Amino acid sequence: MFNFMAKRERKHCFVSFVAIVLLLHGVNSAASATHLEEEEADRITGLPGQPKVNFQQFSGYVTVSQVPGRALFYWLTESVQQPLSKPLVVWLNGGPGCSSVAYGASEEIGPFKISKTSSGLYLNKFSWNILANLLFLETPAGVGFSYSNRSSDLFDTGDRRTAKDSLEFLVRWLDRFPRYRNREVYLTGESYAGHYVPQLAREIVNYNKNTKNKINLKGFMVGNAVTDNYYDNLGTVDYWWSHAMISDKTYHQLMSTCDFQRQKESNECESIYYYAMDQEFGSIDQYNIYSPPCNRSDGSRLGPTRHHMRLPHRPHSVFREKLSGYDPCTEKYAEIYYNRADVQKALHANTTGRIPYKWTACSETLNRNWNDTDSSILPIYRELIAAGLRIWVFSGDVDSVVPVTATRYSLNQLKLDTTIPWYPWYVKKQVGGWTEVYKGLTFATVRGAGHEVPMFKPRAAFQLFRSFLQGKPLPKS
Repeated sequence: MFNFMAKRERKHCFVSFVAIVLLLHGVNSAASATHLEEEEADRITGLPGQPKVNFQQFSGYVTVSQVPGRALFYWLTESVQQPLSKPLVVWLNGGPGCSSVAYGASEEIGPFKISKTSSGLYLNKFSWNILANLLFLETPAGVGFSYSNRSSDLFDTGDRRTAKDSLEFLVRWLDRFPRYRNREVYLTGESYAGHYVPQLAREIVNYNKNTKNKINLKGFMVGNAVTDNYYDNLGTVDYWWSHAMISDKTYHQLMSTCDFQRQKESNECESIYYYAMDQEFGSIDQYNIYSPPCNRSDGSRLGPTRHHMRLPHRPHSVFREKLSGYDPCTEKYAEIYYNRADVQKALHANTTGRIPYKWTACSETLNRNWNDTDSSILPIYRELIAAGLRIWVFSGDVDSVVPVTATRYSLNQLKLDTTIPWYPWYVKKQVGGWTEVYKGLTFATVRGAGHEVPMFKPRAAFQLFRSFLQGKPLPKS
């Protein structure tokens, strides 16, 4: 009891001291003290099995809609060095319905990865928090630890609510962490976050037109991003054929039968697609066509053989396997680790017990019930290019789900002028990929990377992120 009370007294003394300092500087001490208390309540003192680190972490909930009780979960890992001088980078995973904690934070760009035994964590030497403060957001409600008290929200959601709730989250989160209010902000993400990120950027730009407390949004970067129904799907089928995944016959059948403009394809088109997947693809990981799948100890494949990816591109499969050279079963470790009671307590997650289901890396309920989606994000790109945002789009070139051809076909419709022609870029004296700089947008490929670029090629992804933050073209040597 003594130690517990001592900790509480130290915490309250700290808050009181800061409140006095704020008073001396003419800052509203009551409001600031409240924010400090909220911030301190969200402080992570240490995660189970976590190595010692010298940066601060916070996690918890921000309520974005009072009536239905929708609350979004976040995890902030501050920069390793000089966090007060570093930008705030928000990361979103797609799906829709997949967790930024499971993927972005635990497999890709976060400071920790989960051990095979799910008993602890180890350091990611290419973590992006070396360069920036990372804010992982689980959105919309129903993803990961984010929740709604109105269960119908999980059966009726989509692009519009996700964008508006994410903006509300960011506004309220900046109130809780006012030291970030004037910081440069960048949005990043992958896959169906090709919708989330530009849509949220547009919400922020419009919000800034009507408020004095502007969000200092400077730009965004998205990878293997769902962008435009027609051109994404045209590029996907072309990728399958050009990489010998499907026969000439199936290619011509898909091209002549499917109407890639439609939100839901005809039964005839879908039957051809499923034939290709079941009979011609073989037992591969569609998210990296040159990697082995995650197999059980008896040699059988983990998860269903049929991915739930649809044409046209909307929700993609919630079953994800990974690359040789990395552990292809890391999603399993995340689902074990984040369902542990001690881990949830350390993260301040599910504190009220309002989540009646197990934590999963992806929500099939949301994935199946995604009820509004933009058929094309290209009009938003045009708006945001005109608004002067820094925009980068990158593509791992061995992903067959949202392949490089899909992204190139989509971006070509913007008809942007080229400022730096196509060239190979380098990392550690090796070609990291290829890039072209347009007026208003930079496009880059990452050689040998699958759908989750920072997981498959962490060093190259780190260089990509560094160049993006610097606003400089990728290195030519």
